[in-house]
Amino acid sequence: MKLDLATYRDKVMGCWAGKNVGGVLGAPFEGKRQWNDVSFYTQDLSMGPPPNDDLDLQIIWLAAVERYGRNVNASILGEYWLSYCIPNWVEYGTGKANLRAGLMPPLSGLIDNTYKDSCGCYIRSEIWACLAPGNPEIAARYAYEDAIVDHQGEGMFGEIFFAALQSAAFVESDKHRLIDIALSYIPEESKMAQAIRKAIECYESGMDLKQARVEIHNTAPGTFGVQTGTISEIPTEGNEGMEIGAPGFDAPENVAFTIAGWLYGGDDFGKCLCMALACGEDTDCTCATLGATMGIIAGAKNLPEKWTAPLDDRIETIAIDRTSGGVWVPKTVTELTDRVMRTVPGFLGQEICDILAEGGMTIECREGKALYCSKSNDFIRHINGNGKAIEEIPVKELCGLSPYVVRYEFPAFHVMVDYEGSVFFKKGESRKIKVTVLNSHTMRQQQWVKIQAYMPEGVDMLNGRAFELPLNNLQGSRACAELEFSTEYFEGGRLEFILDVSLVGRHSSGPVKVTLMRQA
Repeated sequence: MKLDLATYRDKVMGCWAGKNVGGVLGAPFEGKRQWNDVSFYTQDLSMGPPPNDDLDLQIIWLAAVERYGRNVNASILGEYWLSYCIPNWVEYGTGKANLRAGLMPPLSGLIDNTYKDSCGCYIRSEIWACLAPGNPEIAARYAYEDAIVDHQGEGMFGEIFFAALQSAAFVESDKHRLIDIALSYIPEESKMAQAIRKAIECYESGMDLKQARVEIHNTAPGTFGVQTGTISEIPTEGNEGMEIGAPGFDAPENVAFTIAGWLYGGDDFGKCLCMALACGEDTDCTCATLGATMGIIAGAKNLPEKWTAPLDDRIETIAIDRTSGGVWVPKTVTELTDRVMRTVPGFLGQEICDILAEGGMTIECREGKALYCSKSNDFIRHINGNGKAIEEIPVKELCGLSPYVVRYEFPAFHVMVDYEGSVFFKKGESRKIKVTVLNSHTMRQQQWVKIQAYMPEGVDMLNGRAFELPLNNLQGSRACAELEFSTEYFEGGRLEFILDVSLVGRHSSGPVKVTLMRQA
């Protein structure tokens, strides 16, 4: 189906307006474990809305896409994160510290990151949905690149879930079908999926929301609502039966609270947001994400003026570093909407976005079963892949990759480097890394690939420095080599070496840097 220009613009505008409304509504109650009985804004908005980091962090990503288009990836986003993201708290700060240490995503979102499963990336899903409306596979793929900069595991699943749901919401309005579509993009056994299913179960069983809040929490107990005090200071009233949870394990229950608010609130925009707010914990995130989702479905013209008028279309930012001048910050929801729309043609390409269509730009959207996550096992392994675009790893399989696998994309091939469970090495122990090369899904030809390792002094290769392997273009074909080396005589604290990957008979190559840290 085709999404026309006027409908698309109204839905993008509704997304950002709803995001703004929810963020402002939930902000005063953020980080509190309590039942919140609220029906409208509690702040004085006579001077305009307060800053909303849930929205403004995505402006950093928009700036990256405006420059790099569809080529944007986790490495590029990581550079923008380092340059323009102000916060240094928990997962944001850990991700930045790891990037500065030379650890590529997804390692940057994994190593020493207690808050890798928290809420800081699922709140960034809307930009990818708005750039890929009606194409959840594309939106979820870029959400993955975004998430692994500073998250892993459950935190990552939350962003992929909402990016898929919100992208599909441009063409589908049934909330139950949208939730089902989004669940197809994340692992069924994840705590994220379990918590979401628990929210659905509680609603369908007729359980009241107060009890459902406890049930959802205990399915995947987090600690976002108890970060500011001691255990003895947690209010007893209203929190009976709620487990404490693990530090940083916050995304599953907060995503599920968002879904619960949507289900229990019916079709009433304000009631849904207040139901999500009632559950407590990371309330600006739950309300902002739900507001954006409902804004996409309804469109800006159908959002209640009661909620939008007090914000006067304005955006206030708090998390963007403007001192370097590299990010242009819009002042209004309208301005942000127009910038997203101008970016879409280059991001989606002419095969999806027709900018010369009669009546204005149209976007080709998926519909029906095509909105669900694709499955590589739908194809016979090693069947001719030419023309099927099946060389790309499906989003659910990306979710299932080891977080120690770093991916690199070059024009004619892709490389995955598997650190095999650790970024550390010890003196006297041999180390292994696995290198996998895949055909590019745009330049699929039979090839031979050469992998050459360039090691610093003191590192001995135990099974050879170079490999030449066949690389076919059949479905699932890969060239794999495991490099084993000894660091017995290496004296540095950081081991960095280069893998030069090239295709025999082609001029371009792909240098890949591997970084390991010495462990005492």
